[in-house]
Amino acid sequence: MIMRKVIITCAVTGSVHTPSMSPYLPVTPEDIAREAIAAAKAGAAILHLHARDPEDGRPSFEPAVYRQFLPQIHASTDAVLNITTGGSLSMTLDQRLAGALDISSEMASCNMGSMNFGFFTAVEKIKAFKHPWEKPYLEGTKSSIFRNTFEDIEQVFERLGKAHGTRFEFECYDVGHLYTLKHFVDRGLMKGRLFLQFVLGILGGIGADPENLVYMKRIADKLFGEGYEWSVLGAGKHQMPLVTQAALMGGNVRVGLEDSLSLGPGKLATSNAEQVGLIRGVLEQLGHEIATPDEARQMLGLKGRQQVRLP
Repeated sequence: MIMRKVIITCAVTGSVHTPSMSPYLPVTPEDIAREAIAAAKAGAAILHLHARDPEDGRPSFEPAVYRQFLPQIHASTDAVLNITTGGSLSMTLDQRLAGALDISSEMASCNMGSMNFGFFTAVEKIKAFKHPWEKPYLEGTKSSIFRNTFEDIEQVFERLGKAHGTRFEFECYDVGHLYTLKHFVDRGLMKGRLFLQFVLGILGGIGADPENLVYMKRIADKLFGEGYEWSVLGAGKHQMPLVTQAALMGGNVRVGLEDSLSLGPGKLATSNAEQVGLIRGVLEQLGHEIATPDEARQMLGLKGRQQVRLP
């Protein structure tokens, strides 16, 4: 096995989990800033960030809310700020782009297609809800889809990539998403080194089976040759097994409370940094080095933190 630099991404809060699922889920701007900074200090080179309503924790798209925590993170760490363009299922494209456009982010996520995105099964596991919005929000994913059409993706590339020099974490929830990305590469709408995030274990996407990860990697090799970096996101209980497999296969890793609330069977993670520290230990035991933010920028061809519109 070749020893190498490995990028750790930490997805700090997301929009899938709700406050009733874990007392450790960061909700307020203060929570998100504290958790992100600690994750960076633990070894995360990239921080994938969503915003939440400070009052009740529901997903938010407002740039004003992002600006309650992004400046502090930017000033306290060198980490790459990767702002979601996924947002939540109920947001419009304009709303989903608002946070990344506002700061001209170095990096943003981009879901590579429309899909069923179900987390309604979580309702039966929650005994009591902290906020009235949570139960209907979760149940609503049974009858709604996440929309990102070809036209939507073109808009993301044009308005954020071309206009701002933002590079993308291409979130691929199934093998068809790899072919969709190849379509845009072939048309010349996406150039340069790609950063693929294989997402396994979301209800509606490809299952969290080890052989599926091998298959996704094989198809990516076929479509993109050596012109890409890749990482893995394992949802829920699949997080640590799949990211460890990715490390063994030559990939990068993503952890964080957006993707999983646990540290292991029956044990809630008390922080994002705890998950970062766990996978960092695995990587170092394998003989790998942890990529610094600047090394991640070089590996992914990012424009640099000085070009982000934050103090």
